[in-house]
Amino acid sequence: MVLASVKSKIRNFTGRADKSQRIESAIVFAVLLWLLCLSCFIEAGAIEADSLFGKCGFKQHHGFACPLCGFTTAAAAFTHGKILSAFYLQPAAAIIYSLLTILGVLSLLTACFGVNFRFLPPMRQWRASYIIAAVAVIIAFGWAVVLIRN
Repeated sequence: MVLASVKSKIRNFTGRADKSQRIESAIVFAVLLWLLCLSCFIEAGAIEADSLFGKCGFKQHHGFACPLCGFTTAAAAFTHGKILSAFYLQPAAAIIYSLLTILGVLSLLTACFGVNFRFLPPMRQWRASYIIAAVAVIIAFGWAVVLIRN
């Protein structure tokens, strides 16, 4: 009885993904996995972050941290499972990495098992302007926290 109730509640949130949704999800998962591997290589020292992103002169020029200061350090902490440390180092980075982790898990489930999460619209309907605005707000929040703390 309880199992049937749980199954019916799960059916309210999920459905079957079509082939195009599965392919889109596989691409999203592959990109997120590539970003995770890149973060791990940077943290391990196999790739130098300065060679990829260049040196940040914002703090030297203006005297305070830039909006993205601490992103690579927070990524290193996050990939090692030190999530609270990542939130302390750069809250915006930790929030973005947490959201990307959730997106990666949902994409993997959709790509491999064909689970369509009804609370997420298909990726072709995502609005880039909304995503960019949300990321900008998250980065501004994280920057404010870093500036207040320093």
